[in-house]
Amino acid sequence: MNNLKVWHWAGVFGLATVVFWLSQFPLYMAGSPPSVYDGAAYSRYLFSIQNISFTRILLDLGGYVTSMVFAAMFAQLIRQARPEYEWVATLIFGAMAVWIGVTLVANGLEGGAVLDTLSGKADPSAVRGLTEGTLLIYNGSIAFALTGLFLGAVGYATLATRLLPGWTGWIAIVGALLCALSVPAMYGGPVNYAGFYNAGGWGPVITANFPPVIWFLSASLLMLRKH
Repeated sequence: MNNLKVWHWAGVFGLATVVFWLSQFPLYMAGSPPSVYDGAAYSRYLFSIQNISFTRILLDLGGYVTSMVFAAMFAQLIRQARPEYEWVATLIFGAMAVWIGVTLVANGLEGGAVLDTLSGKADPSAVRGLTEGTLLIYNGSIAFALTGLFLGAVGYATLATRLLPGWTGWIAIVGALLCALSVPAMYGGPVNYAGFYNAGGWGPVITANFPPVIWFLSASLLMLRKH
């Protein structure tokens, strides 16, 4: 595959990643989740949205595949542009791989909680335990740390190699800083989806999710336009 094809295919897989990510947001608006501390109520909630939950996991799996391909191609472009920055390329791919790995754990826990409700005799304590196990991983402090590492690495690589316009590098840097600010949200008290700053709050979820989407979208479109 020649260099121009790497650029274009990276753009294609980057845009596919954005599509997989954005298509999940409406699915998270379905229903009104009860408190995660009420295992019985949360079991009934998961049973009622079982197909939505499995669809979210399926879309996640698609996004993992496309983002891994994108990260591999982006790392290759960095090596070609500036061989001395190969260590940054390796860091970018590694950060993406670990980011996906830990999120797969959260998907497995979420899927397990839903499967437990399908028996008709859900164990509220098991559902609560599986659900709480996802909180720091999926849209939580663990994911924020790895997302920030990825964005920081791509931002640094962009500014150092000029592989993409400098403004895209600054988008990534700002995103990394927002992720860093979101990591301590686990100290924000009990989980409260309506709250702003806690393990399930909407503030960190927005600030640590939209910057990666903006960067992926910008970088992918620029790669597709490469001549």
